[in-house]
Order: sequence, then structure tokens, then C-alpha cells
Amino acid sequence: MELNILKNIPHEEAVNLKELVRIQEGQVVSKTLAQNNAVSITVFAFDKNEEIGTHDSSGDAMVTVLEGTGSFTVDGKKYILNQGETLVMPAKKPHSVFAEEAFKMLLVVVFPQNK
Repeated sequence: MELNILKNIPHEEAVNLKELVRIQEGQVVSKTLAQNNAVSITVFAFDKNEEIGTHDSSGDAMVTVLEGTGSFTVDGKKYILNQGETLVMPAKKPHSVFAEEAFKMLLVVVFPQNK
């Protein structure tokens, strides 16, 4: 019996993550690949000038730009990431995402576990 924990992505097949989501006019598009109390993995596509407003997370959030360029603000400091670059946004720090141009990213959030 197979137990597929990841969803919305082919198993045992080479995949280009940026092809899992399409940029759509005036939208932020997302596809969740995994979501549980330990980790969240999501692929996003942002049209130009779209954003996710300031918020925080109980876990560390790691973003990797898959295509284009994204603007990330963490605790008031702005970071510009290009394709292939990664940024960790620490837990509990306010952060936001803005698309100065259309871009795609992978978001992995790792949540603290009670021991």
C-alpha cells in the first residue's frame, strides 16, 4: 500500500516546480503540495503588482524564487530575490511578499514541534 503524503505533484517523475502553477492576470495562484502540523509546502505564481500582505507565522518560512524576481519584506527590511535565490523568514517576524514583476516561488514552512 502506497502512502503519498505529497499531493498535487506527480510521484516518481521528474518535475519542474515552476510548471505546477501558471501566472494568471490579477491573481496570486497557489498549489499546496503538503500541509500538516510539521510542514507546509506550497508553490505560488504572482502576477505583476500582486501581493500577500504583512503577516507572521509560527514556523520558519523558506522561500525560493523559481522564476522571475520577487520582493520580500521581513521585519521592515526589503529583500529582492531572483530565480534560484532563497530567503528564510524567521518564525514570529512580520513579513510580506510583493510582485514587482510576475514571478513564481516555492514556500516551505517548518513548524515547531512540542517535545
